[in-house]
Amino acid sequence: MTRSSLFAVLLFATQALSAGSRHETRTLDIGDRLEPMVDDYLIESMTGDVRLELQTPASGGKALDFDQPWEGTTSSYVSVVHGDGLYRMYYRGHSDPSYAVPSLLEPGEAMIPEHPEVICYAESRDGRIWTKPSLGLVEFNGSKENNIIWDGFGNHNFMVFLDTNPKTPPEERYKALASGHPNRPLKRMAGMVSPDGVHWKPIREEPILTQPPTDWGGDEIFWDAFRNRYVAYLRVWYPPRHGSTGERRLPTIRAIGLATSSDFLNWSELEDIDLGEGPRDHFYTNGITPYFRAPQIFLGFPKRFVPWRTRLAGSPTNGVSDTVFMTSRDGLNWDRRFPQAFVRPGREKRNWGNRNNMTATGVVSTGHDEISLYVLRHYMFPTIHLERMVLRTDGFVSLNAGYRGGEVVTKPLTFKGSNLVLNFATSAAGSIQIEIQDEAGRALPAFALAESPIVWGDEIEHTVRWERSHSYATSGEPLKRISGQPVRLRLVMKDADLFSLRFR
Repeated sequence: MTRSSLFAVLLFATQALSAGSRHETRTLDIGDRLEPMVDDYLIESMTGDVRLELQTPASGGKALDFDQPWEGTTSSYVSVVHGDGLYRMYYRGHSDPSYAVPSLLEPGEAMIPEHPEVICYAESRDGRIWTKPSLGLVEFNGSKENNIIWDGFGNHNFMVFLDTNPKTPPEERYKALASGHPNRPLKRMAGMVSPDGVHWKPIREEPILTQPPTDWGGDEIFWDAFRNRYVAYLRVWYPPRHGSTGERRLPTIRAIGLATSSDFLNWSELEDIDLGEGPRDHFYTNGITPYFRAPQIFLGFPKRFVPWRTRLAGSPTNGVSDTVFMTSRDGLNWDRRFPQAFVRPGREKRNWGNRNNMTATGVVSTGHDEISLYVLRHYMFPTIHLERMVLRTDGFVSLNAGYRGGEVVTKPLTFKGSNLVLNFATSAAGSIQIEIQDEAGRALPAFALAESPIVWGDEIEHTVRWERSHSYATSGEPLKRISGQPVRLRLVMKDADLFSLRFR
C-alpha cells in the first residue's frame, strides 16, 4: 500500500470514528412530551422481527350529508376544529351537475341545481353526530334559514383554525385563509377572523399572502404553538424529481409550498417542502395539521391524485384519488416512508370518481380511546357525504413486533418525570419488556431486562411498574432518580404494537 493510500484509509477511519462518536453522544431531550411512534426519531437500532407499520383507520359511519339546496355534488374543502366545548366544521357548499356520471345514477336520483359557492358551518358535541344550525346570516334563494356563514370573496377555499397564540385578541380567536376560484379574475388569499367561529370579517382589505401560489384549493393554515409561528401550506406546481408511480412522467405535478409568519399578516417566500427520497405524487390537497396530543409533530394527509386513470365509464373528468400519510418534525422536511394509501377508495364504486377521498383538515378526539378524521366520499354524486374514520388514540403508526420477536434500542435521551407510560397492544401470547440503559448501553441497576415487568394486554395509558428489587425501584416513583440524565430504552417485543410513549 502506498503512503498516500495509507493516509487516505487512516483519514477515512478517523472521520468514521468521529462521525460515530458524534452520533453516539447526541442526546434527545424529550422532557415529558408524548412521542408517537410515527417515525424513527427515537430509534437508533431495530433487530429481529420488528418494524414501523402504518395503521388503517376503520369506518365510523356517515358523519354528514351534503344534501341541502346550497350544498351539493361538488361540496368540498372541509376543516374541523375542536374548541370551546364544540366541534366545528367548515366546508364549501357547491353543486355542479356537469360533473355527474349519468350511467351510475339510480332511478329518481336528483342532482342539486348549480349555484354559486358558499361557505357552510356544522357543529357537534361529540364529533360523531353533526347538525347544521340555522344561522340567519346569509340569504340563499330568498331565505336566511340555512347554515351559510360566508358568501363573499374567499368562498372557494375557506380553511379555519382556532388561534391559541397567547397574543391573539379575543375578537380574532378563530382565523381562516380564504381564496377565490382559480378561474376567476381576482386571485388573492385573504385573512379572515372571528370571535366565535360563526361571524366572520376580513382582517384587512389587502391580501395577507401577496405571493400567491400557482394553483388554488386545499390550502392549510394554523398556529404552530411548538415553534411560535403561523404556518401556511399551499398547493403549487413543480417539475417532478422522478416518476410519480412509475407509470409515466408528467411535465408538472401538484405539490406543497410552505410559508411562515410571526403575525399572520407578513409571510415568508413560498418554498417547496422536502419529501426526501419519497415518491413525488400529485398532492391535490395536503391536510397538514399539528397533532393535538404531540404538537411538535406535523401530520399530513395529502390527497394523492392519479389524473391519468379513470375508473368510471362516462365520467366527464379523469382521475382517481386516495389519501396518503406523512409526518414532519420541522414543517419543511417530511418523512414519506409509507408510500401506500392510508385511506383507499374501497369497494363502493362512487368513491372511484374524480377528486374523491379527500381527508378533511383536523384530527380530533372523539372518545377516551379514539381519534377521528373525516373523508369526502361520493364526490360528483347526489349521495356525496363525509365519512368518519376512526383510529385508536395515537394509532397512526405502530412499532410492530411479529411473533418471532425483536428488539429496539433508542438513541440517548433525557426525560422529565417519574413514570414511563405506554400506549400499546399485544396478543394473548405477546409481550413488551423494557431495559433502561446508561448512555453507553449498560443496564442500570434495578432496570436490567431481567428485572423488567412483562407488559401485555391492550391499554391507551399503561404505567410501567418496576417492583422487583431495591427501595428506589419500589418507591412508586422508580424513574425519579434518573430523570434528567441521559439514558437509552431497550424494548424487547413479541407479537406486540407500541403506539406511543411518554414520561410523566
